[in-house]
Amino acid sequence: MEYKFKLARNLSRFELQKLGLMAVVGCFLLLSPTILTMTKPCMDSFSNWIKSKTLEDDPACHEQEMSSCRKGTNNASQEDNLAGTKQDGRNDSKLESRPTCDVSGPRSIVCEMDGDVRIHGNSSSVIWIASSNTSRRNEAWQKIKPYARKGDITALHSVRELSLRSMSRHDEAPACTVNHSVPAIVFSTAGYAGNMFHDFSDMLIPLFLTSHRYHGEVRFLITNMKPWWIRKYGEMLRHLSYYEIINFDDGDEIHCFPHVIVGLQCHKEFNIDPSRPPAGYSMANLTQFMRSSYSLEREMITKAGEHTGRKPRLLIISRKRTRSLTNTNQIVEMAEEVGYEVVVVEPSLRTDMAEFARIVNSCDVMVGVHGAGLANMVFLPRNAVLIQIVPWGQLGGIARYDFGWSASNARLKYLQYEISLEESSLMEQYPRDHPIIKDPLSVHKQGWGAVRDTFLYKQNIRLDVRRFRTVLSEALGHLHR
Repeated sequence: MEYKFKLARNLSRFELQKLGLMAVVGCFLLLSPTILTMTKPCMDSFSNWIKSKTLEDDPACHEQEMSSCRKGTNNASQEDNLAGTKQDGRNDSKLESRPTCDVSGPRSIVCEMDGDVRIHGNSSSVIWIASSNTSRRNEAWQKIKPYARKGDITALHSVRELSLRSMSRHDEAPACTVNHSVPAIVFSTAGYAGNMFHDFSDMLIPLFLTSHRYHGEVRFLITNMKPWWIRKYGEMLRHLSYYEIINFDDGDEIHCFPHVIVGLQCHKEFNIDPSRPPAGYSMANLTQFMRSSYSLEREMITKAGEHTGRKPRLLIISRKRTRSLTNTNQIVEMAEEVGYEVVVVEPSLRTDMAEFARIVNSCDVMVGVHGAGLANMVFLPRNAVLIQIVPWGQLGGIARYDFGWSASNARLKYLQYEISLEESSLMEQYPRDHPIIKDPLSVHKQGWGAVRDTFLYKQNIRLDVRRFRTVLSEALGHLHR
């Protein structure tokens, strides 16, 4: 009984406390509208102060850009003109998908628009039509040259500038004359088109990065379109898009798409960074795609000795104008002594890519002086060897950056042969005490133009076949492993 009495007394005390708490809560609920009304101005002031401090403390909002940051728009340069920023006082969950531009890439600017997007080539316009419930005014919010060589004034000079615009009134927008159900990618084939290195570095590799995720269900619109360029790389283009290419500059049609990308993703010079978007792609993926597109037989090399009677094939990329090998016959003879079957080919602008791709794919080792012809490495079978001959002039770092890293990333064995001064024709043009001979880095300090004109345009090479023999022997050893 005593235990029951204590329990009842404790329960009574608890119930009283609970009733008191409920009374306090009830009073607060009755008075809360009045309290909130009285404190709202203070809360608003505090909120505005927080917003202003956030903007001022943001390192992206420099003093001269403060007004632009606060408005959420920029009107300075191509890189600074961004869409897709959050607008004042709007609930993001209720906003439609807005146009966005990625300017973070080291080599390209890429803009994307989703929804109702209309392209009018004659006016150089790509127009995003906002939904009817938005108050966004009609405006041009981005100018872009869709070529993946950001900052290269020479390359971009010939690239057509496009205007990306937004319109909020459907009745003012140009009416669609052609409707498409697949996304579109807009890019240019101007710039350095025709140089195979730049064809891949500035256009084809970026196009692979940007379009491969669509598995052919995407349409290309090309400005500055060159029919010969389309024909040359037709096999690759047809495997990236199953649809006929549209000349952006031709006609007065209004092409309408559900999604448009203007510009191409680009990571590095003739290379792919798997850590950058779209994440996961690599040079190995690209070369596999190239072998598939051109229906090449060899996915990887056949190790020497696995098939009796077959010698490993060595391909020498020949050059005639600059950086040419002046003793090719001696090199061929020496390579045959080492144990190779040798093929010598000089690619040109008129080279049939499908035929040349088959030749490259049939070889186990490819040799060439630093230059555009080495871009044909994309057709080599996996585990093949690429040997780059580097001209005189402290060009080893440039050579490795342009082709060495990409070759390794493509699962090729990469060897670099840097010629001695005695192997360079510059010895015949300048005395030994000339800065070009004595101090090549002094030429580098004059800029890329001086380096190019001196060490690339004015130099030929006569290989020391005894010295180069060790490199070919090393490559042969790799093929046997």
